[in-house]
Amino acid sequence: MSNQSQRITVPAFRAMKQAGRKISVLTAYDFPTARLLDEAGIEGILVGDSMSMVVQGHSTTLPVTLDEMIYHAEMVGRAVQQALVIVDMPFPTTHLGHHQAIAAAGRILKETRCQAVKLEGGAAQAEVIAALTAAGIPVMAHVGLRPQNVHQMGGYRVQRDEQQLLTDAQAAEQAGAFSIVLECVPAAIAAKITSALAIPTIGIGAGPDCDGQVLVVHDLLGLTSGYVPKFVRPYADLKGLVHQAVSQFRDDVRQGTFPSVDETFR
Repeated sequence: MSNQSQRITVPAFRAMKQAGRKISVLTAYDFPTARLLDEAGIEGILVGDSMSMVVQGHSTTLPVTLDEMIYHAEMVGRAVQQALVIVDMPFPTTHLGHHQAIAAAGRILKETRCQAVKLEGGAAQAEVIAALTAAGIPVMAHVGLRPQNVHQMGGYRVQRDEQQLLTDAQAAEQAGAFSIVLECVPAAIAAKITSALAIPTIGIGAGPDCDGQVLVVHDLLGLTSGYVPKFVRPYADLKGLVHQAVSQFRDDVRQGTFPSVDETFR
């Protein structure tokens, strides 16, 4: 169980940087997973649009809808007692004007128990970030590789334009973002950005000098099918365990050894 005594708020999350406390963040898309992560003491839980790929089976994050994000975020929000819960703004909700962005983010906060939203972008999205924060909606920004822009970027590539990355990160901070995800950025550049900002950086494929780290929980647990990114460290092989358990169940049913006498009502 977690040893934390109270809910992590947006200001508390941001203050971890000044306290020199590294921040752990994982994705979750359902009640039981979110409950397990929260009980383990994870500081941030992201209801990521990555569910489009790891849960729904799509090849990109683009297909997932706002209604689907809210459906899953509501489950996660009910499970979590202590972690800060952030919900991804799905494509293209942040590109339809300030009012529609506020309406979409407002639905997320009103219809779930989550506390913040995440949107992809830096300088180009600064006005949207400012509009959301002015409406009382906490925003985590996301610069570097932006999966919603995969077609424009030409694939999932490491982002190496140091000046653009720094400009994006600083613009997001100035617009009011409380934290920034840095994805697929060379470690040296991520370290410079982290030093330049007063708000926490959360890295994914951005080296060890970020203020925190985030992974897709399916990757961490070894449940990923197919390609596994370089930056992933599988901490378990649940895919192997599940395969073993299901195969044993199949064999027991075929052999008539399940259910046993002890597992049968009389």
